[in-house]
Formats: sequence, C-alpha cells, structure tokens
Amino acid sequence: MKVLFSAAVQSGIISLFSSTSSNQLQLFSTHCDESLPSDAFIGLLNDRSSEPHPHGTFTLVSPHSGQSGFLLDQTVLHIQSPTLTKTYIRCPAQFDLELGLKPPWIYLQVRNLCREWSFEVGIVDHVGRKGILRFSTFQKRPRLKIPANSNRLPLLHLPLSFPTNSTQLTAWSTISLHLPTFLPHFTNTNLTEHESEPIDENLSHAQVLSPAGQYSHISYVKIYSTCRLRRIWFSDGGPSQKLPWEFELYARE
Repeated sequence: MKVLFSAAVQSGIISLFSSTSSNQLQLFSTHCDESLPSDAFIGLLNDRSSEPHPHGTFTLVSPHSGQSGFLLDQTVLHIQSPTLTKTYIRCPAQFDLELGLKPPWIYLQVRNLCREWSFEVGIVDHVGRKGILRFSTFQKRPRLKIPANSNRLPLLHLPLSFPTNSTQLTAWSTISLHLPTFLPHFTNTNLTEHESEPIDENLSHAQVLSPAGQYSHISYVKIYSTCRLRRIWFSDGGPSQKLPWEFELYARE
C-alpha cells in the first residue's frame, strides 16, 4: 500500500481540506448518487447566499432562515443527498493509497443542515492493523461490527450530535477528536455486533486483525452527505492549541 504523506514533515498543523483555498478537492474523489440528479449534489457555494445555485431544477437543502445571521460570508463545500452512503468525498482519491498522517487529533469545521450526516476515518495501529471509525448523527449508541469476511475491516460506529446552544457566535461547529482514544473500543466485546454466517473461522481471524494498542496513523477520511464543510485538519495538540487566524470561524453580523 502506497502512503501519500510518507515523505512529508508531520509536525504542528496539517491542513487536509480548505474550502477557501485553490484546488480544494485536488486530493479528494467525489461520489454523487447519479440516480437522484435533482437531489444529490457536491459543489462549492457561498454559505450566506447559497450561490451559485446548481444548474437546472435542482432543489438545494438550505440552512434554516432563522439562522441566516450566523452564516459565513465565505465559500464552503456543500454535500447533500437523500441517500447518505452514495454521496461523499474521500481522501486519498485512490483506494490503493493511504494518507499516512500521524498527528493524533483531527478537526472538522462543518455546518449542520438538519439532515442525517456521517463521516469516517480509517485508523491504523502500531503493527499495521486497520479499522474504521464512523461517526453518525443518526446512530443511537456505540456499536462494533466484526466482519464475517476477513478481507473487510472492523467498524466502530459511534453517535454524533451537534451543539444546540443558540448563543454560539456562528451556526458552524468545529468537531475535535483524539483518535488514540478510540482504539481500545475495537476490542470491547460489549459493543460487538457480528455479521451474518459463516462466522467461526473468519470471525476469529477478523478479531485478531482488529486495531489495538498504540495509535500509528490515519489511512483515509470520508465525508458523507448532508453537510457544509469548511476545513479538515490534523494536529499534535488538543482544542486548547492556538490556531492560525484563518482557521477560526467568523460570522458576518
């Protein structure tokens, strides 16, 4: 497996995606549900005005009008679809590549569009065992799915919720996750959900391959519909770390 950032110096802050930069999706592949041409969409637009509007008779999911004063006067990436799993962006674009990013913290700046939303992070431990972290607004409780087929990866599916505080300065949220924290849960039998038969031999093999121990790096990042996305970055420090000014969220009054 080739590693995208194997030769890069990985210290401080590493920005993976910025909606205000040039060639925003250069490292990403985009996948849109082609069966829903009037509803599935991935594109750049202004968060405040929702312009430019997609061509044709497309119906754009917009933020609630009552929150319009808390929108960003910036270009953001809009991702929407009724079929969440079929509309997403992924980095690296090639499935035979790994990101190889080692900083333990990941951050996402996203806007809640009051629809179901999910994102994934591929995680690798110190001996190369791989797993998938999936966070979803529709998930009710943590579940660990152990695949019957050992060619697939164990999946830790966790619930996610947006802040409900109406006094926040902007309607956007910055999600921060300390990735090593989640590794022990891949071996938590209380969360286990087995896939269909046959399970005996393959299940045992899949459990051996579940990530555990020390965190090593990230293999990929995948953002599903429906949301608006401003930035994704990695860092060595937690939420108290001082960020460059362009990483901060500023709502227009």
